[in-house]
Amino acid sequence: MAKQKVTSKKSNKSLTNQKTFHFIVLPLCIIAFCITLYSAIGIIKWKIDSEKTNEEISDLQSSVEINQDSGGETTGDGIDPNDPYWMYVKMNLIDVDFADLKKTNSDTVGWIQVPGTNVNYPFVQSGDNKYYLTHSFKKTINDAGWVFLDYRNNGSLSDKNNIIYAHGRLDGTMFGSLHGTLKSSWYSNTENHVIKISTESYNSLWQIFSIYRIPTTNDYIKVNFTTDSEYQDWLNMIAGRSNISFGTTVSASDRVLTLSTCYNDNEKLVVHAKLIKYSEK
Repeated sequence: MAKQKVTSKKSNKSLTNQKTFHFIVLPLCIIAFCITLYSAIGIIKWKIDSEKTNEEISDLQSSVEINQDSGGETTGDGIDPNDPYWMYVKMNLIDVDFADLKKTNSDTVGWIQVPGTNVNYPFVQSGDNKYYLTHSFKKTINDAGWVFLDYRNNGSLSDKNNIIYAHGRLDGTMFGSLHGTLKSSWYSNTENHVIKISTESYNSLWQIFSIYRIPTTNDYIKVNFTTDSEYQDWLNMIAGRSNISFGTTVSASDRVLTLSTCYNDNEKLVVHAKLIKYSEK
């Protein structure tokens, strides 16, 4: 009888272990497998999107001729002689012919270059700020997105604050390489402190005056200002946030270019520059 009792206890214990496996361990294993599979699919998709994006970038950069424009009108009036502005206005502008680009994508409004980074792309504009978060320049679905101008802005970049967005890709495409603007190696080369843009109407040069990381907020993407005083207050705010001192000032007479991208899941990386030179096409 004692032997039978031992067998019964072992049987109960085995049954308990089976129940534990079926009701606790097995579901956890399934969940872990699903998470692993989902992550693997995400990584594969990210790589596919990245490869397609790099192919488009390579095709565009090899097929589009970017010429130098040595002319242009300066915007400076009463600027301090020691302001680096006087060095930057001597730089050439870039000039791009948009005929072929617009055949590929009629949303094309300009071409942007940021020295010392990988940013050397055409940028587009649609009727909202969502479409090009998930579509490429060729309008194919791609989570790498593309570089685009805020839908509220005029395509000639004539607003007080002209905002261009792109994803901060880890492979350095789109605005991913802007992360490097926070490094001393980028800042130490003063030739990096400008942004060059060409549109169908104008070629223009913009002097960077503020770069910073900030928890996600909308205050730096304000477009409309009621008074010059309101605009100046806003300029003082964004200039005061800069992690780097560029030794320049901004006034209510200046026109601003804002580049916005994700730095991480909770922060944005923002670059502000003011128009210093332009050439009508």
